[in-house]
Amino acid sequence: MPDMTSEVATKPVDAQEHPLPWASGLQALGAPYFTPTLPTPMGPAHWVSQNRALGRELGLPDSFWDDPMSLQAMSGNAVWPGSKPVASVYSGHQFGVWAGQLGDGRALSLGELETPMGRQDWQLKGAGPTPYSRRGDGRAVLRSSIREYLCSEAMHGLGIPTTRALALCASHLPVWRETAETAAVVTRVAPSFIRFGHFEHFAATGDTGGLKGLLQSVIDQFFPDIARQHMPIEQATLAWLQTVTQRTAELMAQWQAVGFCHGVMNTDNMSVLGLTLDYGPFQFLDAYDPDHICNHSDHQGRYAYQRQPQVAFWNLFCLGQAVATLVGETEPVLEALNTYKSALPNALLTRWRQKLGLTMAEGADAELVESVLDLLSTGAVDFSIFWRRLSHAVAQSARPAQAEHAWTPVRDLFLDTRAWLDWENRYTQRLGGQDRAQTGVAMLQVNPKYVLRNHLGETVIQRAQTGDFSEVDNLLSLLHRPFDEHPESAQLAGFPPDWASSIAISCSS
Repeated sequence: MPDMTSEVATKPVDAQEHPLPWASGLQALGAPYFTPTLPTPMGPAHWVSQNRALGRELGLPDSFWDDPMSLQAMSGNAVWPGSKPVASVYSGHQFGVWAGQLGDGRALSLGELETPMGRQDWQLKGAGPTPYSRRGDGRAVLRSSIREYLCSEAMHGLGIPTTRALALCASHLPVWRETAETAAVVTRVAPSFIRFGHFEHFAATGDTGGLKGLLQSVIDQFFPDIARQHMPIEQATLAWLQTVTQRTAELMAQWQAVGFCHGVMNTDNMSVLGLTLDYGPFQFLDAYDPDHICNHSDHQGRYAYQRQPQVAFWNLFCLGQAVATLVGETEPVLEALNTYKSALPNALLTRWRQKLGLTMAEGADAELVESVLDLLSTGAVDFSIFWRRLSHAVAQSARPAQAEHAWTPVRDLFLDTRAWLDWENRYTQRLGGQDRAQTGVAMLQVNPKYVLRNHLGETVIQRAQTGDFSEVDNLLSLLHRPFDEHPESAQLAGFPPDWASSIAISCSS
C-alpha cells in the first residue's frame, strides 16, 4: 500500500491556531445520559477529505484546516482544549425486536459550538471503543466512512434534512470486518444526535425523572415554539410528539421522492429532529422497484423501499410508548401519533406533484402518480433518469423547434410504448395551460441529475483504497449541486454498469 501519510500528520501538535469555544449543551445533563470517554489514537493520520464548504458555513476560516490540531483532533489522536468527549447511552428496537441497551458504540460527541448555522454538536464516528461498544472495536473503516461522508452531503445537496459531514481522516491502522481493512474517522455535525432510542432507554429502565429531564432539555433547545408556551409536561409532551410525528412524515416523503433507501431504520437510528441519521447500508434506487431491499442483512425485507413510511410509523409508536408515562393517558398519545396517517400521504402527494411540475392540486393526482409508478415498476425503469428526462421533455415541449422530439428520450425508457403514450397523454392534458418552460425549469430543481448511486461510491472507494483520494472531493463537489447539469461529469448521471447489481451492502457497510 502506498504511503498516504501527509506531512501535516507527522508534525508535533505544539500549537492551536484556532481555539474552539466548546459548550457542553446536552452533555450538561451528565450521568446517566452520557459517559466521559476519550478517543483512542489511531496512529499517524492523514486527511482523506476536508469539507471546506461546510466549514465556511460553520464560520471556520480556510486556515483552520492547516492547523495541525485540526487533523489530530478529528482523527481522535488528540482532544481540543475545552472539549469533553462523551458517549451517550440509548436503547432501541432493531429489526422490530427489542435489543435493550445500546448507545454510542463508535461515536463520541466532542461538545457543541455556536456557529452561523446555530449551535452544532460535533461528533467523531470511528474513534475507538466506548462503554457502549458491546465488545466491538469502536472503529469505522475507510469504505463505510467514505459512504457516510458522501451521502451525508448528498442528502443535504438534495435539500433533505440530515446530519452533515465536516471531515474524513484515515490511518493505516488495521481493522477487521469481513477482511482486514484500514481505519477512518468521520467528523459529523448536527444540532443534536438525540434519537428515539434515547427516550426508549429511560422508559425501559423506569427512570421517569431521567426521561422527563431529557425531554425538557430537548424541548428547551430544539423546539422553541413549544418551550415558550410554558405548558405542563403532559401538554408539552403531546405537542412535542406531534411535532416529531410531522417532521418524520415529511422526511419519509422526501426519502421516497428521491428513491432513497436507508436500509436499517431501527429506532436507535431515528432522529427526534427529523434528520436522516446514520448511513450504513443505504442506497439510491437504480431501476424502480418498490420492493427493493438494499441491506443484505435484512433477510425479511423489513426495510424495503416501499415499507419505509410504515416502519417510521411503527418507530413513532415506540417513541410514543416511551413518553406515554409523562402524559398519563394513552388516548391523547395515540391521537398525536395518528396525525401521521394524514401527514404522510399529504407530504408524499405534495412531493410527487412537485416532481411532475403540477402547480395546482386536483383530485385525480394521486391516481396519476400511482399509474406512472406502476409503469416504472413494470418496466424496471431507471428512477432518477426517468424524472430528469421528464423534466427536460416538459421544458423542451415549450419550444416549437424541439417540441416534436421532446418526449422521445422519455418514451425510449419504456418497452410498453402504448402504455406509456396513454399516460403521457393524460399527463400533458393535466398540465393544461401551464407555462411549459417555467414548469420544466421548476421540475429540474426537484428532480436531481446526480444521486450517490452505489457504483459511484464503489468506484471512489476503490480509488481511495489505493491512496488516491481525489475522486472523493470531485464527487463531493458534484453532490453539493445535484440539480445542475455539470456537462463535464455527465457520464456520472448515466445508467449504472452491469456490475453495479452485484454490489452487496450490509450493516457492516
